[in-house]
Amino acid sequence: MKVLTAEQMREADRLTTDRYGIPSLQLMENAGAAVADYLSDTFPDLSTRSIVVLCGKGNNGGDGLVAARRLRERSASPRVFLFAESSAVRGDAATNLHLWQEGGGKLYAVTSAAEWMETREIAGQADLVVDALLGTGVKGPVEGLLASVIEDTNAWRRKQSVRLRGSCGRFVVAVDMPSGLPSGSEDFGGPIIRADATVTFTAPKVGQLLSPRADCVGKLLVRHIGTPRDLLDDDPTLKLHWLEAGEFRGLPMVRKPDAHKGSFGHALIVAGSVGKSGAAVLGGRAALRVGAGLVTVATPADVLPIVAAGMPEMMTAPLLATADGTASLANVDSDPFGQIARDKSVLAMGPGLSTNHETQQFIRAVLQKLSLPVILDADGLNAFAGRADELRTRKPELLALTPHPGEMARLLDTTARDVQARRLEIALEAAKRWRAFVILKGFHTILATPDGRAYINTTGNAGMATGGTGDVLTGMLAGLTAELGTKNWECVLGLGVHLHGLAGDVAAERVGQAPLVASDLIDALPEAYARFLAQWHDAVH
Repeated sequence: MKVLTAEQMREADRLTTDRYGIPSLQLMENAGAAVADYLSDTFPDLSTRSIVVLCGKGNNGGDGLVAARRLRERSASPRVFLFAESSAVRGDAATNLHLWQEGGGKLYAVTSAAEWMETREIAGQADLVVDALLGTGVKGPVEGLLASVIEDTNAWRRKQSVRLRGSCGRFVVAVDMPSGLPSGSEDFGGPIIRADATVTFTAPKVGQLLSPRADCVGKLLVRHIGTPRDLLDDDPTLKLHWLEAGEFRGLPMVRKPDAHKGSFGHALIVAGSVGKSGAAVLGGRAALRVGAGLVTVATPADVLPIVAAGMPEMMTAPLLATADGTASLANVDSDPFGQIARDKSVLAMGPGLSTNHETQQFIRAVLQKLSLPVILDADGLNAFAGRADELRTRKPELLALTPHPGEMARLLDTTARDVQARRLEIALEAAKRWRAFVILKGFHTILATPDGRAYINTTGNAGMATGGTGDVLTGMLAGLTAELGTKNWECVLGLGVHLHGLAGDVAAERVGQAPLVASDLIDALPEAYARFLAQWHDAVH
């Protein structure tokens, strides 16, 4: 799904009206109805809930007024707070304000801090808050009255434990955009509504995915309100995508009845060393669990028995070892590695290999010698610290790199802070410079392509910030590449990133975030895969 700036969204709305004849008033009606539908689906006891709708004077407030009217039609009793004089509301929003009042809806008009102090206690008693104060047009930090409203709303939310379902707790849903959140990747520094969920329209906005404060969005839901999908899908100037089930419509996710293990490729994973055998086990198990037909883990002979015991379905191959129990350069010099790599579909290299000097030479030599698609992670990336330009001269035409911010900083001779401050720009620049696919891990992982496109992933959670989860991702990427091929490799890589985060979410539901370990992700993959396939079928059909 394409991701839009505020300007691109306004143009999409204009074209929807001018080219397809859908009035802007109808778009507003559809938007407000989508918010009401979400709340009705989420809270079956809606009629018993105390609901407050906070509206600004612009179109975002108009969406909120529609939502309030639609909620009332569902036997709910929302109270609307308008933070402006009624006469200041214009256009479609004014039409919906009239409809709300004409239908007998309760309206609190608040235009000053004093008036807010008089009425805020009423708003503070609500257990459902609809934020329709400000939309995508925010140009700077929110100040004055609206800043106080945002800060109070966030304070109310913090005071109670919030549950998505159930009879207690305060829940905040943002209409299109949490008020105060920039529509771009900047950070204005002012107060922002902390939403539990955001119902946005037509497409995600850049700020919801890439702003330093994108965590204010909560659960992001995109609802179509009338803009034809082709209007965005066919626009080649829109190069930013959100990874969701629709992005994978072209992948052959359903297996043919006459398939066999040879139909789904053979992944080779080069990983592990003395003291780091677990990385090899995690990578191999993950590759098998996502559907590779065959998986071989090549690991130093000293640790091979440990790795082989990690999963009976996994094959292993011994690597010549250094005195430290790490992969030796002799594997390339005398070509035993060439024999191991023969007839493989993809090579994933790096987890647990160590920073031993000779092992780092081995990694670089392999990348210059083999023509297989390569996924490079962890110590595979460390081998190119300070010499990243060598990535441009490697032999494989297809290369994917999976750095976390620290590894990316070492490759670029900069700081992790700089990487985090310019995540999208740095990922795109690196992908172009190295002619490789770059998966910059972290909160909202970015997949950047050599031709200037980028895909943002929002599955996953903070429980995945633990050792070994990156090794699982590497194995998943290798397994999916073996299974699905490289014809549309960026889509396959994106699927790996998306499923990895989804497995993390399933695992967190089972064990919680703090207790989560990397093995939990692999155990959660069957359920994550099932959830994804259900979404994929909906997108396809």
